[in-house]
Amino acid sequence: MPIQSVVPFRLYRQVAEQIAGLIRAGEFAVGDRLPSERDLSAKLGVSRPTVREAMIALEISGLVEVRTGAGIFVLPSPSTDGVKRLSVADAGPGPIELVAARIVVETAIAAEAARQRTDEHLAQIEASIAAMRDAQSEQANRDADRAFHAAMAAATRNGVLKELVDELWREMFSPLFERMGHLTQLVPQTHPSTLGDHEQIFKAVALGDSDEASRAMRAHLHNVRTTLLDNRIDAGSDQQGKTGDAA
Repeated sequence: MPIQSVVPFRLYRQVAEQIAGLIRAGEFAVGDRLPSERDLSAKLGVSRPTVREAMIALEISGLVEVRTGAGIFVLPSPSTDGVKRLSVADAGPGPIELVAARIVVETAIAAEAARQRTDEHLAQIEASIAAMRDAQSEQANRDADRAFHAAMAAATRNGVLKELVDELWREMFSPLFERMGHLTQLVPQTHPSTLGDHEQIFKAVALGDSDEASRAMRAHLHNVRTTLLDNRIDAGSDQQGKTGDAA
């Protein structure tokens, strides 16, 4: 038997695989509504954000359907050539973990950008803000959002930091992050807080205030994290679940 590489499962995928196993064993039948985030979190001993990521991974794999305001329901098992598929594909890093990494990296980048930026860098950052202000579609808004963070990294004059931000943003467009962003209303056509956050960060960078630039970036990314945490994807599946209780 040939030696095979060991692939460590992400925590959300471990949870998703366990639930897929319960579906496979008949614990949850087709059409059944799964327990709420709160209940699954307590029973599995993991955080509610991890459960949320697992539910979206299951949906992407075609095993469940998230019905806004109603809950999460088991679908008929997908099949290939008549063979039922009940495994869960790795959908990349979890959105909460990804945003946590961005908080660490991009707050430092904001401070360095305030110290190293040139007039050309400021013009690029300001152009991205103008593009977001004028955006008429979700895609245009997201492109402008990405351009802002790329321009901030470029303003550090450190190519490694620029590549790191580019990599983090590639993960921001993964199916898992995309779906979670839409379900939690993080990714509408124009998220209300984003433009104002970017303007505050730009102001601090333009003034060369590294401490304020770092603080403003941290506040911005905490807003992103709060949106992902507080807006439940299974609202309506129990009486206690309300916006703001997904700590």
